[in-house]
Amino acid sequence: MRRNAFLCVAYALVLAACSHEKSDEHASHPTSSQPPPAESASAPAATEAVPVVRFGDASGYVSTPTSGGKKPGLIVIHEWWGLDPWIREQTDHFASQGYVAVAPDLYRGKLAKTPEEAHELMRGLPEDRAVADMKAAFDYLASRPDVDPKLIGVIGWCMGGGYALQLELHEPRIAATAINYGRLVTDFDTITKISSPILGNFGEADRGIPPEDVKAFGANLTKAGKLGDIKLYPGAGHAFMNPNNKDGYNAAAAADASQRIDAFFDRTLRAKIPNS
Repeated sequence: MRRNAFLCVAYALVLAACSHEKSDEHASHPTSSQPPPAESASAPAATEAVPVVRFGDASGYVSTPTSGGKKPGLIVIHEWWGLDPWIREQTDHFASQGYVAVAPDLYRGKLAKTPEEAHELMRGLPEDRAVADMKAAFDYLASRPDVDPKLIGVIGWCMGGGYALQLELHEPRIAATAINYGRLVTDFDTITKISSPILGNFGEADRGIPPEDVKAFGANLTKAGKLGDIKLYPGAGHAFMNPNNKDGYNAAAAADASQRIDAFFDRTLRAKIPNS
């Protein structure tokens, strides 16, 4: 199937952008990636998790608050590893914050344990199928009686960060988009199609996503009159938010980015629920 320039460029840089290697000064001696832990942490007490829910031809992990009433929805897009324990933990976290959260399984049951496997899975993922699965996740949330269909956002990391932006571009009903070190678009005409507020967290030492692209994306958001909050973290590389990335995890940057994400969705989604 055809893929646009978004994935073609991503494939050329994938080993630098997603392999969880050390930053540039150690580029000649890359370290092996740390795969996600075998077991997931249990869902917080304030949430109820469902291992697999089907929507159309796709499926995903769903976590919901136990409290009643209408809630905002959130689509959680996984890294190139697949729908692993860390992504389920993020989904549970958002449910504990008051969102009905769904993490679609873009690999449809497959999970990578090495960077090589992750690379092959990402290369073999048809973009049109991934977008269709994410849109099916949106429709699933919008159809739930406990979700306000006007308040559904999306977040992703690494490969999922790029796909979060693609979903925003393909689904005008998305109300908020958070991109964490994901592939960007810098074409101004494409950026004018963005309809939701954008939050971006990026590492200044990320070898796959140059700071120049991040700055150009932010500048074009401003030029196009879009709401964008883009931050570059000095010294942080790719996947700096994932603690399983033993050589690239940056605790201070991760904590700040997490606070920014929670605050972003709070003001763009949760605060708009009556009596929230």
